[in-house]
Amino acid sequence: MSEQELEVTETGLEESPDVTAEAGEESEVESSTPEFDDAASDDAEAAEGDASDADGEDEPADALAAAAATAAVDPAEEFKAKLRRQEGDWYVIHSYAGYENRVKANLETRIQTLDMEDYIFEIQVPMEEVVEIKNAQRKVINRVRIPGYVLVRMDLTDASWGAVRHTPGVTGFVGNAHNPVPLRLDEVFSMLAPVFEEEQAEKGKPVNKQNQAPVAVDFEVGESVIVKEGPFETLPATISEIKPESQTLVVLVSIFERETPVTLAFNQVTKI
Repeated sequence: MSEQELEVTETGLEESPDVTAEAGEESEVESSTPEFDDAASDDAEAAEGDASDADGEDEPADALAAAAATAAVDPAEEFKAKLRRQEGDWYVIHSYAGYENRVKANLETRIQTLDMEDYIFEIQVPMEEVVEIKNAQRKVINRVRIPGYVLVRMDLTDASWGAVRHTPGVTGFVGNAHNPVPLRLDEVFSMLAPVFEEEQAEKGKPVNKQNQAPVAVDFEVGESVIVKEGPFETLPATISEIKPESQTLVVLVSIFERETPVTLAFNQVTKI
C-alpha cells in the first residue's frame, strides 16, 4: 500500500466518529419528537375534557336560572299586563238588581244584531264564591259580587254608547251618564279577581287568595232563637254577636233573671 492510500484511509477513520455522532443526534431528535407529540395530544385531550366539564356545569346552572326566571313571573302582574294590552276601556253600567246576567245576554245579542263587534268587546258580571249557612246547613254558592252592576269593555262612541244604554235592563252608565269615565287598571283587576283566579285554576297554578270565601249567615244581631243543644237546651236566647269565621254565635240566655252570654255553634240554635 502506498503512502497516499494510507493517508486516505486514516482520514476516513478520523471522519467516521463525527458522522456516527451526527447520525446519533438525528436519531435522538427523531425519537424525541413522538414523545412531544404524545404530550401535546394529552394536553389537548385534557383541555377538551375541562371544556366539556365546564359545559356540563353550565347546563344545570342555565336550567336553574331559567326555572328561577319562570318562577319569578308574578301571575297577578301577568294578568294586569294582559288587561293593559286589551282593546278598549272598561266601563260600569247600572242594571236592575237580579237582572245582571240577563242584561249580559241582552247586550251580547244586541252586539250581534247591531254589528258592534268592533266597538264592544267583552261583558262581565263579577261573581264570587260564598259559604252560606242556612238552617244550620253549610254550602258553597256562586253569587253576583256587585249586585246591580255589569262591566263592559268597549271603545266609547255615540253608536256604542247607544247600543249599551238602550239595552233592556240597563238604567245607565256609572258616573257621567253621557260621558262616562273608564275604570282604572287596579279597579278592573279588583273587580275581575275571580276571573283571574279561575284562569289560574284551569292552568293548574296555585292562587294566593288574600281572603277566604266570605260567609253568608242566615242570622241577625238581636234575633231571637231557641237553644237546641247543650246545658241550655230549650231555653230562648237573643243573638248579640255573630262570628262567621268560627261559625259561632254569642247569645244572651236568661238565667235567674240575668242575661248570661253564651257562645254556641250555628247548628246549636234554631230560629223561633
